[in-house]
Amino acid sequence: MKKALLLGTTGVAVALAMLAFGFVAGNTQIAKAGTALPVETAAADTKIDRTEVEGIIRDYLLKNPEVLLEVQDALEAKQKEEQRIAHLGVIKDAKDQIFNSAFDGVVGNPNGKVTIVEFYDYNCGFCKRAIDDMQALTKTDPDLRFVLKEFPILGPDSQKASVVSMAFHLMHPEKYGEFHNALLGGQGRATEAAAMKVALSLGADEATLREKMKDPTINEALAKTYDLANKLAITGTPSYVVGNEVVFGALGQEVLAEKIEAAKAAL
Repeated sequence: MKKALLLGTTGVAVALAMLAFGFVAGNTQIAKAGTALPVETAAADTKIDRTEVEGIIRDYLLKNPEVLLEVQDALEAKQKEEQRIAHLGVIKDAKDQIFNSAFDGVVGNPNGKVTIVEFYDYNCGFCKRAIDDMQALTKTDPDLRFVLKEFPILGPDSQKASVVSMAFHLMHPEKYGEFHNALLGGQGRATEAAAMKVALSLGADEATLREKMKDPTINEALAKTYDLANKLAITGTPSYVVGNEVVFGALGQEVLAEKIEAAKAAL
Protein backbone atom coordinates (compact mmCIF):
# COMPACT_ATOMS: atom_id res chain seq x y z
CA MET A 1 0.00 0.00 0.00
CA LYS A 2 2.78 2.46 0.92
CA LYS A 3 4.63 1.67 -2.28
CA ALA A 4 1.52 2.16 -4.39
CA LEU A 5 0.71 5.40 -2.61
CA LEU A 6 4.22 6.63 -3.27
CA LEU A 7 3.77 5.83 -6.95
CA GLY A 8 0.50 7.72 -6.91
CA THR A 9 2.13 10.75 -5.31
CA THR A 10 4.90 10.64 -7.89
CA GLY A 11 2.34 10.53 -10.67
CA VAL A 12 0.58 13.61 -9.33
CA ALA A 13 3.88 15.41 -8.96
CA VAL A 14 4.87 14.60 -12.54
CA ALA A 15 1.51 15.77 -13.84
CA LEU A 16 1.76 19.05 -12.00
CA ALA A 17 5.32 19.55 -13.13
CA MET A 18 4.24 19.01 -16.73
CA LEU A 19 1.46 21.55 -16.19
CA ALA A 20 3.93 24.06 -14.83
CA PHE A 21 6.34 23.49 -17.71
CA GLY A 22 3.50 23.77 -20.20
CA PHE A 23 2.35 27.03 -18.67
CA VAL A 24 5.80 28.57 -18.94
CA ALA A 25 6.29 27.20 -22.46
CA GLY A 26 2.97 28.72 -23.46
CA ASN A 27 4.03 32.08 -22.16
CA THR A 28 7.24 31.76 -24.14
CA GLN A 29 5.30 31.21 -27.36
CA ILE A 30 3.19 34.27 -26.64
CA ALA A 31 6.28 36.35 -26.05
CA LYS A 32 7.78 35.18 -29.32
CA ALA A 33 4.60 35.79 -31.31
CA GLY A 34 4.00 39.26 -29.91
CA THR A 35 7.68 40.25 -30.04
CA ALA A 36 7.07 42.06 -26.79
CA LEU A 37 10.41 40.71 -25.62
CA PRO A 38 13.57 39.85 -27.49
CA VAL A 39 13.83 36.14 -28.19
CA GLU A 40 16.94 35.97 -26.05
CA THR A 41 15.07 37.47 -23.09
CA ALA A 42 12.08 35.15 -23.59
CA ALA A 43 14.37 32.13 -23.66
CA ALA A 44 15.98 33.23 -20.45
CA ASP A 45 12.57 33.62 -18.85
CA THR A 46 11.70 30.00 -19.63
CA LYS A 47 14.15 28.73 -17.04
CA ILE A 48 12.04 27.13 -14.34
CA ASP A 49 12.93 27.53 -10.72
CA ARG A 50 12.88 24.02 -9.17
CA THR A 51 11.94 25.32 -5.76
CA GLU A 52 9.01 27.23 -7.20
CA VAL A 53 7.69 24.17 -9.05
CA GLU A 54 8.04 22.00 -5.94
CA GLY A 55 6.18 24.63 -3.98
CA ILE A 56 3.33 24.60 -6.49
CA ILE A 57 3.10 20.82 -6.27
CA ARG A 58 3.23 20.79 -2.48
CA ASP A 59 0.61 23.50 -2.21
CA TYR A 60 -1.70 21.66 -4.61
CA LEU A 61 -1.40 18.35 -2.76
CA LEU A 62 -2.01 19.95 0.62
CA LYS A 63 -5.13 21.63 -0.68
CA ASN A 64 -6.34 18.56 -2.60
CA PRO A 65 -5.16 15.43 -0.71
CA GLU A 66 -8.07 13.44 -2.12
CA VAL A 67 -6.19 13.40 -5.44
CA LEU A 68 -3.79 10.87 -3.93
CA LEU A 69 -6.68 8.52 -3.17
CA GLU A 70 -8.02 8.93 -6.70
CA VAL A 71 -4.61 8.06 -8.13
CA GLN A 72 -4.31 5.12 -5.75
CA ASP A 73 -7.72 3.77 -6.80
CA ALA A 74 -6.89 4.21 -10.48
CA LEU A 75 -3.56 2.42 -10.05
CA GLU A 76 -5.16 -0.51 -8.21
CA ALA A 77 -7.90 -0.81 -10.83
CA LYS A 78 -5.32 -0.84 -13.61
CA GLN A 79 -3.21 -3.48 -11.85
CA LYS A 80 -6.25 -5.69 -11.21
CA GLU A 81 -7.29 -5.49 -14.84
CA GLU A 82 -3.78 -6.34 -16.01
CA GLN A 83 -3.71 -9.29 -13.61
CA ARG A 84 -7.15 -10.47 -14.77
CA ILE A 85 -6.04 -10.46 -18.39
CA ALA A 86 -2.84 -12.33 -17.47
CA HIS A 87 -4.90 -14.93 -15.58
CA LEU A 88 -7.12 -15.49 -18.61
CA GLY A 89 -4.08 -16.45 -20.65
CA VAL A 90 -2.69 -18.80 -18.01
CA ILE A 91 -6.06 -20.50 -17.45
CA LYS A 92 -6.51 -20.99 -21.18
CA ASP A 93 -3.02 -22.44 -21.67
CA ALA A 94 -3.07 -24.68 -18.57
CA LYS A 95 -6.75 -25.65 -18.57
CA ASP A 96 -6.20 -29.41 -18.22
CA GLN A 97 -3.60 -29.00 -15.50
CA ILE A 98 -5.88 -26.71 -13.52
CA PHE A 99 -9.18 -28.54 -13.87
CA ASN A 100 -8.33 -32.14 -14.80
CA SER A 101 -5.09 -33.20 -13.12
CA ALA A 102 -5.06 -36.92 -12.31
CA PHE A 103 -3.53 -36.09 -8.91
CA ASP A 104 -6.35 -33.83 -7.75
CA GLY A 105 -9.22 -35.08 -5.66
CA VAL A 106 -12.78 -34.33 -6.79
CA VAL A 107 -15.82 -33.94 -4.55
CA GLY A 108 -19.35 -32.99 -5.43
CA ASN A 109 -20.57 -33.94 -8.89
CA PRO A 110 -17.63 -35.28 -10.96
CA ASN A 111 -19.61 -34.35 -14.09
CA GLY A 112 -20.81 -31.00 -12.82
CA LYS A 113 -21.46 -28.11 -15.22
CA VAL A 114 -19.10 -25.77 -13.41
CA THR A 115 -15.81 -26.47 -11.64
CA ILE A 116 -14.18 -24.67 -8.74
CA VAL A 117 -10.56 -25.51 -7.93
CA GLU A 118 -9.17 -24.93 -4.43
CA PHE A 119 -5.42 -24.60 -3.76
CA TYR A 120 -4.98 -25.66 -0.14
CA ASP A 121 -2.50 -26.66 2.54
CA TYR A 122 -3.45 -29.17 5.23
CA ASN A 123 -1.91 -26.92 7.90
CA CYS A 124 -3.64 -23.75 6.76
CA GLY A 125 -6.02 -22.47 9.43
CA PHE A 126 -8.07 -20.57 6.87
CA CYS A 127 -8.37 -23.76 4.79
CA LYS A 128 -9.64 -25.61 7.85
CA ARG A 129 -12.40 -23.04 8.27
CA ALA A 130 -13.12 -23.00 4.53
CA ILE A 131 -13.85 -26.74 4.51
CA ASP A 132 -17.37 -25.90 5.70
CA ASP A 133 -17.82 -23.71 2.60
CA MET A 134 -16.80 -26.57 0.32
CA GLN A 135 -19.16 -29.01 2.03
CA ALA A 136 -22.08 -26.58 1.97
CA LEU A 137 -21.57 -25.62 -1.67
CA THR A 138 -21.35 -29.21 -2.92
CA LYS A 139 -24.40 -30.15 -0.84
CA THR A 140 -26.63 -27.36 -2.13
CA ASP A 141 -25.43 -27.29 -5.75
CA PRO A 142 -25.81 -30.61 -7.60
CA ASP A 143 -24.07 -29.17 -10.67
CA LEU A 144 -20.87 -28.25 -8.83
CA ARG A 145 -17.61 -30.10 -9.37
CA PHE A 146 -15.13 -29.21 -6.61
CA VAL A 147 -11.46 -29.96 -7.32
CA LEU A 148 -8.95 -30.14 -4.46
CA LYS A 149 -5.41 -29.20 -5.50
CA GLU A 150 -2.57 -29.94 -3.08
CA PHE A 151 -0.47 -26.80 -2.53
CA PRO A 152 1.72 -27.46 0.54
CA ILE A 153 3.52 -24.20 1.32
CA LEU A 154 3.63 -24.21 5.11
CA GLY A 155 6.74 -26.29 5.69
CA PRO A 156 8.00 -29.87 5.57
CA ASP A 157 5.08 -31.31 7.57
CA SER A 158 2.62 -30.00 4.99
CA GLN A 159 4.69 -31.39 2.14
CA LYS A 160 4.94 -34.84 3.71
CA ALA A 161 1.24 -34.90 4.55
CA SER A 162 0.46 -34.04 0.92
CA VAL A 163 2.62 -36.89 -0.36
CA VAL A 164 0.62 -39.32 1.78
CA SER A 165 -2.59 -37.68 0.61
CA MET A 166 -1.70 -37.90 -3.07
CA ALA A 167 -0.54 -41.50 -2.74
CA PHE A 168 -3.80 -42.39 -1.00
CA HIS A 169 -5.75 -40.67 -3.77
CA LEU A 170 -3.96 -42.76 -6.40
CA MET A 171 -4.88 -45.91 -4.48
CA HIS A 172 -8.42 -45.05 -3.31
CA PRO A 173 -9.83 -42.11 -5.28
CA GLU A 174 -13.36 -43.05 -4.18
CA LYS A 175 -12.40 -42.44 -0.53
CA TYR A 176 -10.39 -39.28 -1.07
CA GLY A 177 -13.20 -36.97 0.06
CA GLU A 178 -13.38 -38.78 3.39
CA PHE A 179 -9.60 -38.64 3.76
CA HIS A 180 -9.50 -34.92 2.95
CA ASN A 181 -12.25 -34.02 5.39
CA ALA A 182 -10.73 -36.11 8.18
CA LEU A 183 -7.20 -34.72 7.83
CA LEU A 184 -8.06 -31.09 7.13
CA GLY A 185 -10.88 -31.08 9.65
CA GLY A 186 -8.89 -32.85 12.35
CA GLN A 187 -7.24 -31.39 15.43
CA GLY A 188 -3.50 -30.77 15.64
CA ARG A 189 -0.88 -30.35 12.98
CA ALA A 190 -1.05 -32.35 9.77
CA THR A 191 2.10 -34.47 9.49
CA GLU A 192 3.09 -37.61 7.65
CA ALA A 193 2.15 -39.65 10.71
CA ALA A 194 -1.23 -37.94 11.05
CA ALA A 195 -1.99 -38.41 7.35
CA MET A 196 -0.91 -42.05 7.51
CA LYS A 197 -3.20 -42.64 10.48
CA VAL A 198 -6.19 -41.28 8.55
CA ALA A 199 -5.30 -43.34 5.48
CA LEU A 200 -5.03 -46.57 7.47
CA SER A 201 -8.34 -45.88 9.21
CA LEU A 202 -9.94 -45.77 5.76
CA GLY A 203 -8.59 -49.18 4.80
CA ALA A 204 -5.27 -48.41 3.09
CA ASP A 205 -2.54 -51.05 3.31
CA GLU A 206 0.48 -49.36 4.94
CA ALA A 207 3.16 -51.20 2.96
CA THR A 208 1.42 -50.51 -0.33
CA LEU A 209 0.81 -46.89 0.60
CA ARG A 210 4.44 -46.29 1.55
CA GLU A 211 5.56 -47.79 -1.73
CA LYS A 212 3.13 -45.57 -3.63
CA MET A 213 4.54 -42.53 -1.78
CA LYS A 214 7.83 -43.14 -3.60
CA ASP A 215 6.19 -42.64 -6.99
CA PRO A 216 8.24 -39.84 -8.65
CA THR A 217 5.17 -38.50 -10.43
CA ILE A 218 3.86 -37.22 -7.09
CA ASN A 219 6.73 -34.76 -6.64
CA GLU A 220 6.53 -33.90 -10.33
CA ALA A 221 2.85 -33.05 -9.90
CA LEU A 222 3.62 -30.86 -6.87
CA ALA A 223 6.35 -29.04 -8.81
CA LYS A 224 3.86 -28.33 -11.60
CA THR A 225 1.37 -26.98 -9.06
CA TYR A 226 3.98 -24.63 -7.58
CA ASP A 227 4.78 -23.38 -11.07
CA LEU A 228 1.11 -22.96 -11.90
CA ALA A 229 0.47 -21.05 -8.68
CA ASN A 230 3.36 -18.74 -9.49
CA LYS A 231 1.90 -17.99 -12.92
CA LEU A 232 -1.49 -17.27 -11.33
CA ALA A 233 0.11 -15.06 -8.64
CA ILE A 234 -1.18 -17.43 -5.94
CA THR A 235 0.98 -17.10 -2.84
CA GLY A 236 -1.41 -18.14 -0.08
CA THR A 237 -4.14 -20.61 0.78
CA PRO A 238 -6.94 -21.06 0.24
CA SER A 239 -7.06 -19.68 -3.29
CA TYR A 240 -9.54 -20.67 -5.95
CA VAL A 241 -10.00 -20.80 -9.70
CA VAL A 242 -13.65 -20.45 -10.69
CA GLY A 243 -14.26 -20.41 -14.41
CA ASN A 244 -11.84 -17.82 -15.75
CA GLU A 245 -11.32 -16.04 -12.46
CA VAL A 246 -8.76 -16.46 -9.69
CA VAL A 247 -10.12 -15.79 -6.21
CA PHE A 248 -7.71 -15.16 -3.35
CA GLY A 249 -8.42 -15.97 0.29
CA ALA A 250 -11.16 -17.52 2.41
CA LEU A 251 -13.93 -15.14 1.36
CA GLY A 252 -16.77 -17.35 2.54
CA GLN A 253 -19.56 -19.44 1.07
CA GLU A 254 -21.66 -16.51 -0.13
CA VAL A 255 -18.87 -14.93 -2.19
CA LEU A 256 -17.86 -18.27 -3.69
CA ALA A 257 -21.48 -19.01 -4.57
CA GLU A 258 -21.65 -15.69 -6.44
CA LYS A 259 -18.47 -16.55 -8.36
CA ILE A 260 -19.88 -19.97 -9.22
CA GLU A 261 -23.11 -18.45 -10.54
CA ALA A 262 -21.10 -15.99 -12.64
CA ALA A 263 -19.11 -18.89 -14.08
CA LYS A 264 -22.36 -20.74 -14.91
CA ALA A 265 -23.73 -17.66 -16.66
CA ALA A 266 -20.61 -17.51 -18.81
CA LEU A 267 -21.00 -21.09 -20.07
